[in-house]
Amino acid sequence: QGQLVESGGDSVQGGGSLRLSCAASRAIKNYGCMAWFRQAPGKEREGVAVIFTGLGSADYLDPVKGRFTISQDKARNMLYLQMNSLKPEDTGMYYCAAATWCVGRAVLGSTGTSMHYWGQGTQVTVSS
Repeated sequence: QGQLVESGGDSVQGGGSLRLSCAASRAIKNYGCMAWFRQAPGKEREGVAVIFTGLGSADYLDPVKGRFTISQDKARNMLYLQMNSLKPEDTGMYYCAAATWCVGRAVLGSTGTSMHYWGQGTQVTVSS
C-alpha cells in the first residue's frame, strides 16, 4: 500500500549529470526491492537499476552500468538514482517502483509487471 513520488528530472546536455529522488510513504524495509525504470519516446518501459533493500546491493542494465548509481536512505524513506555522463539515448520518462516480493535482477530490461507500486514519473531529456 505504498505511495512513491519521483522528482529531479530535467533537461541537460550530453555529458551532464542528474540525481533523481523517490520519496516513499512507507518505510523502505517494507519492500523487498526498489527499482528505477525508464521509457523512451516510442519505446517500451525498461528496468535500468534495482536495489535489494535488505542487503543494499544493486545491479544495473548494461547500457547504464558504470554511469548510474542507485541508492537508498532508509532513515528518510528515500530512493535515489545518480546519473552521470548522460547520453541522448538516456532520454525518457523515469519511474520509481517497489515490490514486496522481489524477482531480483530479472527486473532489469523488463517492463516492470512484477512491481507492485509506481511513482508518476519524472522527465529526463538529454540533448546532443
